[in-house]
Amino acid sequence: MTDDVATPTPGTPGPPTRTERLDELPFTRKHGRLLVGSGLGWALDALDVGLLSFVIAQLAVVWSSDKGALAFVASAGFAGMAIGAAVGGSLSDRLGRKTVFALTLLVYGLATGLSALSWSVGALLVLRFVVGLGLGAELPVASTLVSEFSPRRIRGRVVVLLEAFWALGSIAAALVGWLVIPLSDDGWRWALLIGALPALYAVFVRLRMPESVRFLEARGRHDEAERTVRAFEEAAGIARPAAAPRAAADTRPADTRPADPSRADARPADAPRASSAAALLRDGLRRRTVAIWVVWFMTNFSYYGAFVWLPTLLVEAGFPLVKSFEYTLLITLAQLPGYAASAWLIERWGRRGTLAVFLLGSAVAATAFGFGAVSGSATQIVVSGMFLSFFNLGAWGALYAVTPELYPTRLRGTGAGWAAGVGRIASIAAPLTVPPLLVLGGTPVLFAVFGGVFVVAAVAALALPELRGTRLAE
Repeated sequence: MTDDVATPTPGTPGPPTRTERLDELPFTRKHGRLLVGSGLGWALDALDVGLLSFVIAQLAVVWSSDKGALAFVASAGFAGMAIGAAVGGSLSDRLGRKTVFALTLLVYGLATGLSALSWSVGALLVLRFVVGLGLGAELPVASTLVSEFSPRRIRGRVVVLLEAFWALGSIAAALVGWLVIPLSDDGWRWALLIGALPALYAVFVRLRMPESVRFLEARGRHDEAERTVRAFEEAAGIARPAAAPRAAADTRPADTRPADPSRADARPADAPRASSAAALLRDGLRRRTVAIWVVWFMTNFSYYGAFVWLPTLLVEAGFPLVKSFEYTLLITLAQLPGYAASAWLIERWGRRGTLAVFLLGSAVAATAFGFGAVSGSATQIVVSGMFLSFFNLGAWGALYAVTPELYPTRLRGTGAGWAAGVGRIASIAAPLTVPPLLVLGGTPVLFAVFGGVFVVAAVAALALPELRGTRLAE
């Protein structure tokens, strides 16, 4: 199997296709607006996820709920995210990236606001499931949309910068947790109301963001696709092409080239073009699909297992609630340089190397944090936690950059969505495993497990193809 071979650029003579014209553009203000527009939605997602860890920490005190019940609240949200990611990715291949992006923002924003009215753990659990449906669908759709518009030579860097907005949302969550939640026993309710902001933002997203050119062409909406490409070309000061562009689908005539199963965009001439989860595991895509699913599963397990419980673990280490929130804020701030380093390295080392190195760094930092929590040294806890935050979120940036690149246009949303959905299975299990692991061996054993899981993810990352500088498969 030659799955590691990147898809070659078509050599068909004639004027460039619309997607080739997009690929060769410089980064313009229009790209920047798309990045910021998608990124703000990403930051609001992170705000919602981050707030949950602080809400759980307060509810453990205010409602006197045990860890097992609160773990199910976290896992309910992740169960919704698993379903939402798989369904949302497939819907984006059918209805469009922008449409699904806006709809999912609206769903989880409204559900988050309603969560603030919860009267019991059971009610909160149900509403968190609905929140997860919207949140899980939004993330892979946003990364797919940005990836399809980004200039080829810096595509990975742009997607990592998109992921960096997660750090802004996480920092905002830490600030809300530190400044708002401790004010009263109902502080968690006010925090969740703040998390409902995406419902308003969804209206802006739907009206202002462009639809994917690759999706428009796949649906035969060529006039709309041409207008979108021209808008980006005009932003770059490029004149209208002299000849009519070819559609991306015309670059590889099905009746003159035999299918090569090792290529990401290969298919028999008479094969249906509809997206299908089963297509992700066919010969040409099976190896990369299995590898990326393993990376997503392992990375989700360690990230959510560690960070959802972080404020609660610091309280149990003997720190007051407010102080634990303060330390969590400091640890979260390290996400920003982690993303910056990942964005710089991903176009120098490549996707595979950057992802593997940051995952290995996460493994070392997780182990150090576990032993630091036992020693009771605030300095060791914060420093090792910051390194964990740095490496783990840098790995997330690289992971979101590489995933959409692995699949052709008709499967890109489906592939990214299913990878995220498989990862969410781990995020369901992770919060539930924390209490028994703490009973088994305390914080050192818990974070040693997380470290080992990061190592497995790094090994799987090395099995991915290196696609730096290649065109997205059509």
